[in-house]
Amino acid sequence: MSFEYHEPTSLAEAVALGARFGDDGRFLAGGTDLIIQMHRGKLRPRHVVSLHRVSGLDAIDANGAVRLGALVTHRALERFPAFQGRLRALVEGAEVVGGHQVRNVGTVGGNIVNASPAADVVPVLLTLDASVTCLGPGGERTLRLEDFLIGSGRTARRPDELLTSVRFAGLAPRSATAFLKAGRRRAMEISVVCVAGRLTLDASGERCLEARIALGAVAPRTLRAHEAERFLEQRALTAETLREAARLATAACQPISDVRASARYRRLLVETLVPRVLARCVERVREQAS
Repeated sequence: MSFEYHEPTSLAEAVALGARFGDDGRFLAGGTDLIIQMHRGKLRPRHVVSLHRVSGLDAIDANGAVRLGALVTHRALERFPAFQGRLRALVEGAEVVGGHQVRNVGTVGGNIVNASPAADVVPVLLTLDASVTCLGPGGERTLRLEDFLIGSGRTARRPDELLTSVRFAGLAPRSATAFLKAGRRRAMEISVVCVAGRLTLDASGERCLEARIALGAVAPRTLRAHEAERFLEQRALTAETLREAARLATAACQPISDVRASARYRRLLVETLVPRVLARCVERVREQAS
């Protein structure tokens, strides 16, 4: 494995190097995915452009809308005070990514660009209607995260672009999030299935005003269960309603059978986890009001 290593000290320099090397180069954030793929021979970049000396990419701004720099680590998500309440799903997704060593260096931006359908934080960001900003020689470009993710290992990022940040709006009143992951172990394990949810309830705490459900490891990319979301909105959140939302979410899946689980088992997990995630969201909204 032979490559040239570059350490730009500014965004402008990093983008210029990315444009210069194109498909022959790779940006290095945490490296928890990139280095493994290089060792396995899946990627053979001639140039590796480290982002560690570029200032500002590891910042979190949660003053109203939330902005996560691309180099924000999973450990930083776990520990950020503003994410301990209604945005708890961010913590729940981050705390099951690998082990402590991985979470200390693995980044949100790297996790998104890697585009694994089993990524744990990405479903949470989808439920938050997040967008990503990329910077290239032609300037900035902002895309919805849902549009940015194309398939397994594939995104809409151009070879000469650098993903710089992720943004999402603050939550409306009476909103909450939740995340659940099924794997053979709680952490240091790729998800067999993961589910994230976000609900906004009416003043009574009984009826759904807005719903978001995102599913991981059940299709070539992390996906939103749009039909299930539409079904929930304006309905009372009874046990029967949650079960029907789970059925609709399961119908949106395109799982495969592999060494970790069969397609049938993955569908059963979605049917089980979706009601649990939604019920947890309802519980958290009601706790806020009490």
